[in-house]
Amino acid sequence: MYYRGDGVPQDYAEAARWYRLAADQDNSGARFRLGLMYHEGQGVPQDFAEAARLYRLSAEQCDPYGQYNLGLSYKNGEGVDRDLVQAHMWFNLAASLSTAEDHPVRNEAEQFREEVATRLARDELNRAQYLARELYESRCQ
Repeated sequence: MYYRGDGVPQDYAEAARWYRLAADQDNSGARFRLGLMYHEGQGVPQDFAEAARLYRLSAEQCDPYGQYNLGLSYKNGEGVDRDLVQAHMWFNLAASLSTAEDHPVRNEAEQFREEVATRLARDELNRAQYLARELYESRCQ
């Protein structure tokens, strides 16, 4: 299940407009929420590729919600090619960067990370861990 967060708007088209304005100003939370709106087709046409693009922008800003949802996109092949190495990497980062307030995301990211790990060969798992460490050290410390 994709993480929704709280405070779901009622006027989706208007919310998408405001989220887009904030996303264009590099706001990671707005990028995540706008991605979610594209994923679900709320206020905008449903577009998994655009959702994944926005999740990536949020995730690369070290937002655990964007990381978690991007991990799901890679796990499910929604908007991106299915890639379990990438899924593991993003779940790993989401689990690592979540705070106590984000515990539902942390718990689910940990569960999916472990599930995906069972489907990876040793060299793929090593690669996923290496990529997560590299991104963390270059952007999230």
